[in-house]
Amino acid sequence: MSQDTEYTPPRVWTWSQASGGQFASINRPIAGPTHDKELPVGKHPFQLYSLATPNGVKVTVMFEELLAKGHEGAEYDAWLIKIGDGDQFGSGFVEVNPNSKIPALMDHGTEEPTRVFESGAILLYLAEKFGDFLPTDFKARTEALNWLFWQMGSAPFLGGGFGHFYAYAPVKLEYPIDRYAMETKRQLDVLDRHLAEHRYLAGDEYSIADMANWAWYGQLVLGRLYDAAEFLQVHTYENVVRWAREVDARPAVQRGRMVNRTFGEPELQLHERHDASDFEHKTQDVIGS
Repeated sequence: MSQDTEYTPPRVWTWSQASGGQFASINRPIAGPTHDKELPVGKHPFQLYSLATPNGVKVTVMFEELLAKGHEGAEYDAWLIKIGDGDQFGSGFVEVNPNSKIPALMDHGTEEPTRVFESGAILLYLAEKFGDFLPTDFKARTEALNWLFWQMGSAPFLGGGFGHFYAYAPVKLEYPIDRYAMETKRQLDVLDRHLAEHRYLAGDEYSIADMANWAWYGQLVLGRLYDAAEFLQVHTYENVVRWAREVDARPAVQRGRMVNRTFGEPELQLHERHDASDFEHKTQDVIGS
């Protein structure tokens, strides 16, 4: 459905919560906390505060991959941040991430606790701290970082652009859906052309670049984002599909996408993760909703 009347912007924009649609209760034009709330702290040095959105999944996949490689120091507590309830505006969370977005990480293993926010920054922080999932060869490392930062800059067009107007906006508007569908398909073509000649994004080595991009574009072509697979004809990006399936088959990836998940099949929901055994004993099909 197209917009019935043309919108003329006023001389000065004013915020109206009524225009926020599905996210009206949590979107606002100012930063800072809305209420006092301390964050919980578990037994491990790494404390993750997150939700299983694509950006959150990047980090839990990274933690599970590190643990699968034998990095015992990568044990972590993952606490659920319910963004629909505004948990990200609690004073404790804002201290960790002043931008009030998940994921946010505290490393209590440093002399003074270190905060890390922005999913790409967290991936890079962990890769450098543990010396893994980032190539040591200078050229390959640069290529991995190319694709990591490509994802950070490109995915907002997929999420806040296409995803919002296609799946969440209160009214279906032709222009923004067409605009962002075009850009999403262009991005998929960028990935498809590159993956036609490379197994992984940085070459032969699986890296944080794959984790970051798979969480968005991999899940998109696997039919897990916005119910838009048919609309975008994602099956035509055969190289992206091949890569997405290969990454998806990794046991650590399967575990990582379960953490802080509050939707979908109960057996794939692990609302909080504090120990490896939680995957067997604390999923929603085991403990109930």
